[in-house]
Amino acid sequence: MAAPPHILFAGTPVFAAIILRRLLEAKYHIGAVYTQPDRPSGRGRRPTPSPVKNIAITHQLPLYQPATLKDKGSQAQLAALAPDLMVVAAYGLILPATVLQIPPLGCINVHASLLPRWRGAAPIQRALLAGDKVTGISIMQMDAGLDTGPVVHTARYPIHPKDTAATVHDQLAELGAEALLQCLPSLLEKKANIATLQDESQACYAPKIRKEEAWLDWSQPAVLLERQVRAFNPWPVAQTQIEGKTLRVWSAAALAQTANALPGTLLAVHKTGIDVATSNGTLRLLEVQLAGKRVMTVQDYLNAHTLTPGIVLVKNPGKAKSP
Repeated sequence: MAAPPHILFAGTPVFAAIILRRLLEAKYHIGAVYTQPDRPSGRGRRPTPSPVKNIAITHQLPLYQPATLKDKGSQAQLAALAPDLMVVAAYGLILPATVLQIPPLGCINVHASLLPRWRGAAPIQRALLAGDKVTGISIMQMDAGLDTGPVVHTARYPIHPKDTAATVHDQLAELGAEALLQCLPSLLEKKANIATLQDESQACYAPKIRKEEAWLDWSQPAVLLERQVRAFNPWPVAQTQIEGKTLRVWSAAALAQTANALPGTLLAVHKTGIDVATSNGTLRLLEVQLAGKRVMTVQDYLNAHTLTPGIVLVKNPGKAKSP
């Protein structure tokens, strides 16, 4: 009986951990796991293992955590593992051309967008910010470019009006696992797969999210601000300044109604929401959080705080600190 294909897996966050778990449940032989080095996390800033590392430890899989794959030592170590195929999902480290050439069957990537749209680090958030109606998963043969390789399989996901980055992430992780399991047998058996070259004219980039992007700019239309709230849930969370305090906004709804008021003006306060004027329409805040407090509905927030219509909410005043 022939030995099972020797697969290496490279990934770091929850998205990748879900895919690794599904591969193991499907009884694929994972010869080794690569994940990023432990990072400081929490109030104590203690080194914390990645979700992928936790799974590797649970299943007693050989584990490697190089800070880079660009040095010859790391590359020789990987080559010594003699992989047939390398599966990559949200690894976070660049795979140099030398590494891509090590597995005879190449390296495939599970990417959370319909390539060539949203290449890069934050495809889910960028899709929500742009108001995309659909996103999905691309299974891609990796090359030396940034998410530029030919696509061997795609799966679509319609974005729902109330979807957040958190909900889309969870849906795409499961969809990515299903898509990978669907095309992996033929990849391993060297059967012909129709690989579609990406249309470079349709390519766009999804840069990493920066914390400063979370500040709500009330001079923007309500529709765009609602997208921002959804895209930045659960991180870095949209926020504003209200009476000198930083208020995180976890959930909001854009309303068509307009008011002859300065953008950022508090228009109305009621149990179902806090209405704020924008340059076009009204944004109704639904779930909020003050620094050091739990996330709460507006009704719970108003039980402890009094707000007066007419005050103006402020974008990042410069000296304010995020909660």
